[in-house]
Amino acid sequence: MEDYLQGCRAALQESRPLHVVLGNEACDLDSMVSALALAFYLAKTTEAEEVFVPVLNIKRSELPLRGDNIFFLQKVNIPETILIFRDEIDLHALHQAGQLTLILVDHHVLPKSDAALEEAVAEVLDHRPIEQKHCPPCHVSVELVGSCATLVTERILQGAPEILDRQTAALLHGTIILDCVNMDLKIGKATLKDSKYVEKLEALFPDLPKRNDIFDSLQKAKFDVSGLTTEQMLRKDQKTIYRQGIKVAISAIYMDLEAFLQRSDLLADLHAFCQAHSYDVLVAMTIFFNTQNEPVRQLAIFCPHVALRMTICGVLESSHSPSLKLTPAPSTHPNLQAYLQGNTQVSRKKLLPLLQEALSVYFDSMKIPSGQSETVVVSKEQVDKELDRASNSLIPGLSQDEEDPPLPPTPMNSLVDECPLDQGLPKLSAEAVFEKCSQISLSQSTTASLSKK
Repeated sequence: MEDYLQGCRAALQESRPLHVVLGNEACDLDSMVSALALAFYLAKTTEAEEVFVPVLNIKRSELPLRGDNIFFLQKVNIPETILIFRDEIDLHALHQAGQLTLILVDHHVLPKSDAALEEAVAEVLDHRPIEQKHCPPCHVSVELVGSCATLVTERILQGAPEILDRQTAALLHGTIILDCVNMDLKIGKATLKDSKYVEKLEALFPDLPKRNDIFDSLQKAKFDVSGLTTEQMLRKDQKTIYRQGIKVAISAIYMDLEAFLQRSDLLADLHAFCQAHSYDVLVAMTIFFNTQNEPVRQLAIFCPHVALRMTICGVLESSHSPSLKLTPAPSTHPNLQAYLQGNTQVSRKKLLPLLQEALSVYFDSMKIPSGQSETVVVSKEQVDKELDRASNSLIPGLSQDEEDPPLPPTPMNSLVDECPLDQGLPKLSAEAVFEKCSQISLSQSTTASLSKK
């Protein structure tokens, strides 16, 4: 694999047609490994002198945000320097010159910025349900398994098992195990096919790491934020909502809130982050396990606009559906309100509708009666009145409105919300794994206490 990747970089210096295997814009471990391994397979099994190049669909500068990717590359001895990133190859120029063929792996919908490249797509290999309206008119292979790396492994073992070396096998093996949450039946991410190909890889290469060992190390690397700047921590796992000109960033931070607030030059970093990305509000939800292995969530709301910050804090504090059970936490930073969150079951996904409601409350409070000037001072009484109205109108499961995907964005591969099975198997983020483990931990604690009785 390493020698092959070295040759790919050299191929970029030549003016010749390229077959580019492109992963998705999130460039999680599954996307990265699937692109590398599929390109490797195609290069080894194509008789003609065609060049297959894997491209990671992010800027090189964004790789540090993916701790598990970096960790795994180092573990299997693949230098980051030999990989090709999206900002190092001009796909649009290649397409205009008639020298581009695209193979999409771990996604099948190109973003609007790449719409012109759709006619260059020759094949799709994905493990998400097909979005009929946007799927390219080419050969599409989709199967709902836990990891796209499973489908790549199947392609290799059925087509040319002799090309599989230990380095590539280790990449595929670890990725499937991480994606399928260590093949845990209680979580239900792994399918029979995922399990089948993990076992096949282990049979072919008996010295592969033990499942528990590789899962624990990759999971630890995914949660590790040491060495990241404040901006990188905020962008590592971020969502965005936008309404009527107000843009709110919601970031999951995998550390204790107190430690986060004590970071050097934090306030300047928060200001710079919001200015650079035109955010009016930044909400940070910190997530970690305490010494008793119990989940802990905390919140920080940063917003220089007093009325907007007061409205958001008021909605979150008064919410009953769900109740966050917030307790104000000490903070010496102006424009920042911190909270301890008593209800750890309220994840960031459940927080989003509350933030949407807070924006509605804010806009309602800013409405200008006819005949009055446009300058409106929002009083505490006005905010309280709107909060009373909001507390009666909040409904669980309120749909997200105009939510942007995390940075980097997740591919647009979801179907219309109808039957839950239409969504296929979920891609578990670090926060989703955290939430699932919390639920299992809570269930086990309850069971244990009942058995004692």
